[in-house]
Amino acid sequence: MSYITQLRTTDLEQALNFYTNTLGYKTAFRYEDFYAGIDIDDQVLHLKLVDETDPSIEFVAQGDHFHLYIEVADLEARHEDLDGGGAHVSVIKVQPWGREFVVIDPEGHRIYYAEKDSG
Repeated sequence: MSYITQLRTTDLEQALNFYTNTLGYKTAFRYEDFYAGIDIDDQVLHLKLVDETDPSIEFVAQGDHFHLYIEVADLEARHEDLDGGGAHVSVIKVQPWGREFVVIDPEGHRIYYAEKDSG
């Protein structure tokens, strides 16, 4: 079994720019001006452009309907990389499940970076 995680966006160019230039991931593929994939470690995040004709446009246009959770080996290093790179980055917080911080993409979606609690 496999699955695909798809983020619907109202601005594909802006999303591609953010996930590649700001977060530092690579473009895996691109189909014309409506669909692309971003390599995030061993997974591919699919980006789909939606417009006024798409039934999901009202939901997508609201933003903050998508949360991505990425575990990293060195949370401080990733936080430092992103904090100086133009992204909206929260402080690192300690949660019952481990430490994490949040990055907000241009459409308001949340990308959580986490480091598992070793205890």
